[in-house]
Amino acid sequence: MATRSTIMDTNSFRAEHADALDSDTRKLTDKRSKVLGESYRLFYRRPVHLVRGEGQYLWDAAGEKYLDVYNNVASIGHCHPAVTEAVQQQMSMLNTHTRYLHERILDYTDELLTTLPTEIDRAMYMCTGSEANDLAIRVARAYSGGTGIIVSQEAYHGTSDLTSGASPALGSGQALAATTRLVLSPDRYRVEAPDLGEWFAREIQKQIDDMAAHGIKFAGFLADSIFSSDGVLPGPKGFLQPAIDVVHRNGGIFIADEVQPGFARTGEAFWGFARHGVVPDIVTTGKPMGNGIPVSGLLAKSHVLSAFSDAIPYFNTFGGNPVAMAAAQAVLTVIKQEQLQEHSRVVGAALLAELRTLMDKYECIGDVRGAGLFIGFELVKDRESKTPDKALALDLTEQLRERRVLTSVAGPYGNVLKLRPPLAFQQHDIDWLVGALDASLAALIS
Repeated sequence: MATRSTIMDTNSFRAEHADALDSDTRKLTDKRSKVLGESYRLFYRRPVHLVRGEGQYLWDAAGEKYLDVYNNVASIGHCHPAVTEAVQQQMSMLNTHTRYLHERILDYTDELLTTLPTEIDRAMYMCTGSEANDLAIRVARAYSGGTGIIVSQEAYHGTSDLTSGASPALGSGQALAATTRLVLSPDRYRVEAPDLGEWFAREIQKQIDDMAAHGIKFAGFLADSIFSSDGVLPGPKGFLQPAIDVVHRNGGIFIADEVQPGFARTGEAFWGFARHGVVPDIVTTGKPMGNGIPVSGLLAKSHVLSAFSDAIPYFNTFGGNPVAMAAAQAVLTVIKQEQLQEHSRVVGAALLAELRTLMDKYECIGDVRGAGLFIGFELVKDRESKTPDKALALDLTEQLRERRVLTSVAGPYGNVLKLRPPLAFQQHDIDWLVGALDASLAALIS
């Protein structure tokens, strides 16, 4: 029997669901299977055929409107006119690689660096978050002289050879690198420790010690600061600092994977790591920085980056091309002009409060946690034991899909709904989402 992965298969269409589909949907799923290969996955037992998007909304081929509560790639909203106009305008003039001079990449970098700690003063660009994290691992190894990388137990950092080897969320079918070590997730809901930060720092040290025992020199700790794939674990603000201190004391660097928590999503800060008052050695970004246009970045302290860049030329054919930079600049401008960081903080807090009211009604909701417009909604069999209820979580995503609310699950047990809408999500959308959750839970539990 084929191995099932965590993030790819938990909420997915499978062959046994095909007979329940209407004829048009069945034709599309059959053709996908025939021409795209077997590695691809579709969401939902009854896949959604989308044809249009605007802001936080999507429409299917039948004209039905959906609320998108999952897609962070379209970070400022589907088909945002500012991005569309910027891309069209630049595409009509020039799109080429970075071995020619062009102002866009320089102007954008100047502005982007103002959002970061002053110690971070260099930028490099790629097309995907996988490429950014791949390069970050290479830089960490060049700087430290080691090879060992620590990630959280359910982390996802990409699909390249290096990053898939440090992405346990891809499942047991994807082998981890021999130089990768997993640290327990800093799950305040499940970890009983008086100080989560000190506990997590000790767990990091254990893995560094294990590397040393196996003749592996530690290179760095790679983490998404809200631990998205681990089940959305914002933790108390500041709890990461002791862990980063341990990383530095052992000669490694901290790589902050900001593909998901960056660009104003957590509300409390522009970058997810900034909630904790830490200064990473490297920051990586992905396609949300361009609202879905293929663009990503690596931002670093100059002395860390120079260990790699002074010795090895790096060229990413279309990383940082003028069209991608135009999209990225448009996103940055919209975040500032529309005050999306504050919007995320205010609307996210209101959503979190409303979601928590459902806990009074449903014992199966074990925990609701988050920062800004990034919320984890955890389902359990009972609150006393905290036993994860994956089956209920998956049935709930299907019920939400029927009520035209799109999301998916996360966490090592597949029992946490990841609520991560485009930042265009508004106060008035809260009623749709919370109402759909209420009705769906009522239908499942009755």
